[in-house]
Amino acid sequence: MKIGLGLYRESLTEQNFRFAAQAGATHIVAHLASYMSGKDPTLSRGPDDAGWGDCSGDALWTFEEMDDLVKTVRSHGLELAAIENFPPVFWSDILLDGPRKAQQMEDLKQVVRNAGRAGVPCIGYNFSIAGVWGWTRGPMSRAGAVSVGFDASKIDMATPLPDGVLWNMRYRPGVPGAEPVSVSATEIWERLTWFLEQLVPVAEEANVRLAAHPDDPPVESLRGGARLVNQPRKYDRLLSIVDSTANSAELCLGSLQEMSEGDIYETVRQIARRDRIGYIHFRNVRGKVPNYVETFIDDGDIDMVEIVRILRDEGFDGVMIPDHTPELDCGAPWHAGMAYALGYMRALVNTADSLGPSAA
Repeated sequence: MKIGLGLYRESLTEQNFRFAAQAGATHIVAHLASYMSGKDPTLSRGPDDAGWGDCSGDALWTFEEMDDLVKTVRSHGLELAAIENFPPVFWSDILLDGPRKAQQMEDLKQVVRNAGRAGVPCIGYNFSIAGVWGWTRGPMSRAGAVSVGFDASKIDMATPLPDGVLWNMRYRPGVPGAEPVSVSATEIWERLTWFLEQLVPVAEEANVRLAAHPDDPPVESLRGGARLVNQPRKYDRLLSIVDSTANSAELCLGSLQEMSEGDIYETVRQIARRDRIGYIHFRNVRGKVPNYVETFIDDGDIDMVEIVRILRDEGFDGVMIPDHTPELDCGAPWHAGMAYALGYMRALVNTADSLGPSAA
């Protein structure tokens, strides 16, 4: 098992690469979408978010861009484990079954080929209309540490998406008077099936894994769009559409624990046994839909030691990243929170062989 750190585009700096290495990480997961640039105050992930990004100007990732990123990461003694999330502007018509979906698919195929040629082993994606939305931010974690939570009673989950927006990211200007997005469960699965049948064979040839993130929040529908992997059993359905290790899971432990059904330990064991984990978001939560909060890695409902035992038993040798973590009350709250999580993860991995037998 290997430890990594996820960084947004604006955080892919020499200082943060040094921080990652100093904190014990060996890998980086890079978010190249313009999440935090051109922030639009009309868009948010929840009541306390000040706006999300405008990706309408994002250009398709080139071989040169990815090759340079791989080399830059390696120059700091690290490896690039994955690129996370295609910006909506890359594949809006694939998600919405629009007229440009065939051309967008050809573009994605080239992106995957470029990634393979550059040595990017995995691309995480979130096949979702609304993305992550509905969070509240505040002193929710241990000793009042700032974290995020979800409480369905405090929001209207049917709030329509503004036109030209997916995942709270603007991919084109809005059209006045446009009909709100409405996508059924049947439609979203049909679109995913087409996406995987088209792209997985290209990913196989390029030696790139495509890794699907589960829904967060894992509700039945959100903002007019049915959710996809909102129960653990639905990962089985997704992974069976194309039976290939190139069709894998971006296994977010927090999202799995938030789901109303299933056993997270059995889910992790079965997906690891099939060698279908692209990489892991190693985070903890307390509670389930419709009400949960994100916690410190050692303070939630998931027994993270047991998760590592299971991964050890199943021979998982991939990358785990902290994903979200509460902020520590200090001068560098994000860095301190990540350092705490990375240290805990490193200790678990370094002692995995002595953790005793799995209970599952």
